Amino acid sequence: MLLTGAQALIKSLEMEGTDVMFGLPGGAILPVYDPLIDSSIRHILVRHEQGAGHMAEGYAHATGRPGVAMVTSGPAATNVVTPLCDAYMDSIPLVVITGQVPYSVIGTDAFQECDTVGITMPVTKHNWLVTDANDIPRIVREAFHVATTGRPGPVLVDLPKDIANQSMDWYWPDAVDLPGYKPTLKGHAKQIKDAVRLMGESHRPVIYAGGGILKARAADALRQLAEMTGFPVVTTLMARGAFPDDHELCLGMPGMHGNYTAVTAMQQADLLVALGSRFDDRVTGKLDGFAPEAKVIHVDIDPAELGKVRRPDVPIVGDCKYVIEEMVKATKADRAKTTPSAHRTSGRWPTLEEWMARVRGWQQDFPLVYEQTDDGPLKPQFCIDMLRDNTPDDTIVASGVGQHQMWTSQHWKFNHPYTWVNSGGLGTMGFAVPAAIGAKVGKPERMVWAIDGDGCFQMTAQELVTASAERIPVKIAILNNAYLGMVRQWQELFYEERYSEVYLSPDLPDYVQWAEAMGCVAFRVDTPEDVVPTIEKANSIDDRPVVIDFRTDYREKVYPMVAPGTNNDEIILDPAHDTRGGR
Repeated sequence: MLLTGAQALIKSLEMEGTDVMFGLPGGAILPVYDPLIDSSIRHILVRHEQGAGHMAEGYAHATGRPGVAMVTSGPAATNVVTPLCDAYMDSIPLVVITGQVPYSVIGTDAFQECDTVGITMPVTKHNWLVTDANDIPRIVREAFHVATTGRPGPVLVDLPKDIANQSMDWYWPDAVDLPGYKPTLKGHAKQIKDAVRLMGESHRPVIYAGGGILKARAADALRQLAEMTGFPVVTTLMARGAFPDDHELCLGMPGMHGNYTAVTAMQQADLLVALGSRFDDRVTGKLDGFAPEAKVIHVDIDPAELGKVRRPDVPIVGDCKYVIEEMVKATKADRAKTTPSAHRTSGRWPTLEEWMARVRGWQQDFPLVYEQTDDGPLKPQFCIDMLRDNTPDDTIVASGVGQHQMWTSQHWKFNHPYTWVNSGGLGTMGFAVPAAIGAKVGKPERMVWAIDGDGCFQMTAQELVTASAERIPVKIAILNNAYLGMVRQWQELFYEERYSEVYLSPDLPDYVQWAEAMGCVAFRVDTPEDVVPTIEKANSIDDRPVVIDFRTDYREKVYPMVAPGTNNDEIILDPAHDTRGGR
């Protein structure tokens, strides 16, 4: 069957099971948009290429399948660099197709030419410049394989316009042949045995669960390991939902804005079982003061992560799901030899009663706190609590980056995996709206809320036009405090209240009129009494996007907080509620 390169690309995407792609056409990619008309693939026309990338990310977050985006050359390709970098940092599987000027004129500064392969090389797992139409099926198959195996991540295929117009004989490769790419899935048996030995000797253990748990579809295995050992679990920003928040062993989120119990438990642990986590600086604080007495078991599919930040006592390269399952088997065997009961009451496995009593004490003494009065200003935490309490338990929540992101991760109860969509490593403002749209496309049966800040919202709000045109009924809650809130918080705490360039104005733009102009239903909420009724109205609308402008207290700050460059032991609680005395 004779096809053009463009037809072969679309057919290859279909062969890979692509059901939707997000994109924006232009000159260099135009040949590929023609056969798309006859394809089974749903194309969602975005209003900015960055939106295409973030929508593909949201789709991948929610479904676990690779998100696909397609844009043209030059500025379109550079616009998609931010989502590529975001996906690279957070290990999100993306396949991005970019158009390129004709191969014959590459290097001549042709119209809308840029070195897309060179620009994106640092922020992709791999990328390909297609030089022969006959290579397209093989390259597409390789691209999906690389994006979804090992440590997931983004890949890019750059397709020159003349190659898209070339003819080729259609084929579909039976297998992928990449001799230099063989991710290790199964952990080393001796290392797993050594890990179980350390677990059996620990008195103050903590399971440090990272986003790799979700990438490996290992949430059930994690729960089995935690319940069998009795080890408490912290879930990083990228792992929220990997372990149920309502589980008695869940300590919540650690890190710069983690809760006191999670942060302190890690600091005082004698063993950290790090599963798919990377010892990010936002978790460790000042590195030389992080968990000083803890031995470390570190499981990660990416060998580059082992020893990169903290040297592990037991490093294990492998897929989290496989490794945890083997750890469970080895733990059962070890405990059967050392204790006659199913509880840690005798033998080599010590009891954790004293450790858990300390943990419960911290939970009781240092909960997350804020005060919402009937006649006072609207607290952002109250808005999040009411959203949480008045939506289905499996609602998918997306966020931008900043104070609202931290408050959402702190206050929302994530009891299901793949219900939290956020930008962790790169911290991309403007992520929430397009990512929520992508998540809703991937999971149309689920309610999807984006909790955004007014600064973030203004960066990508135009994608609500996409949502309206495509009938994608996402719901957006803007926590509007008229500031770049997290920047203002740092300026107040660390820059002597010198508020340089952080004021945004609560009324410019008028968010209700702007949202309505983009085809949304929109509401404004100024008082606590209107919060729940307005959320209920928003939840009842399912044929178009909804935006709520919550006018929140600009003075509210995110606590707890570990100041940059300080030790996690120096965690700052809300000064209004800190009962630790001079501590």
